[in-house]
Amino acid sequence: VLQTEIDELIRLSDRIGSGFVAALEALLEGLDQQGKIIVIGVGKSENIASKIAATLSSTGAPAVLLNCQNALHGDIGIVSRGDRVIALSYSGETTELLNLLPHLKRRSVTIIAITGKTESTLATSSDIVLDVNVQEEACPLNLAPTSSTTNMLALGDALAMVLLKARGFKSEDYAQMHPSGNLGRQLLTRVTDIMRQGDQLAQVRSSTTIASALEAMTRCRAGAVVITNKEGQLEGILTHGDFVRAYQDDRNVADHLISDHMTRDPITINGNKLAAEAVRTFEKNHIDDIVVTDDKDRVIGLIDVQDLSRTRIF
Repeated sequence: VLQTEIDELIRLSDRIGSGFVAALEALLEGLDQQGKIIVIGVGKSENIASKIAATLSSTGAPAVLLNCQNALHGDIGIVSRGDRVIALSYSGETTELLNLLPHLKRRSVTIIAITGKTESTLATSSDIVLDVNVQEEACPLNLAPTSSTTNMLALGDALAMVLLKARGFKSEDYAQMHPSGNLGRQLLTRVTDIMRQGDQLAQVRSSTTIASALEAMTRCRAGAVVITNKEGQLEGILTHGDFVRAYQDDRNVADHLISDHMTRDPITINGNKLAAEAVRTFEKNHIDDIVVTDDKDRVIGLIDVQDLSRTRIF
């Protein structure tokens, strides 16, 4: 079943051409003119249409699913002049959809047909035709829509993703469409939202002894202390691990200056960066603490790797 559908997807990819480009340009033009995308279908095609509309909307292209039967009983009022309509029907002869076409045309919309029959009534009545013809359904009886609906879905995804790129849609824009759940947290949460700061930030000068630095760490319940100069700019960091290693070499290390044991030029991250970038920094460098700085390289906070689980940023 999977291989049959894969083979049909490969055939589909070989047919991508000027029709796809025309559809993309029509969608771009409609969105630029503050129009929306109406997606219609019947039966299994309507199920695919629902997914395509949802994908378009979630990537910044306003799209709605319109039920053909309901449209003929008033819901067509949602269609405005200049909207783009994506109509899905493998046969291109679905009665409910064909009954709606004249009413759509009177509203001066651009109709993009996704069909397996390029000579069908739907195809000849549309402005742009995208061919999703299959040689074989994955159904052993070659009857149930399987390969054909997969082709429709994949082509809809292709339109949505290329449209996304063409419009310059970024991860920050995507986050605005998905404010809830883990995805929203990763894309909306910034470093400043999760960093330790104020009374939670252990911060000392380079002239401080290790003993005093440990007191600051204990007071802030932190596993590291940040060393800064009088302008607040970063000079180094001392972690609990650094102290343990130094103590193993010299039991009198508590009396030493922190500048003798701190890590100079530690890894930092700007506070305006997304928290997801901090996650990648932790994974790439195999560290437990990242110093947070502002645009003038002044220390404003610290992120401990444990803060990620606390804030559910993974």
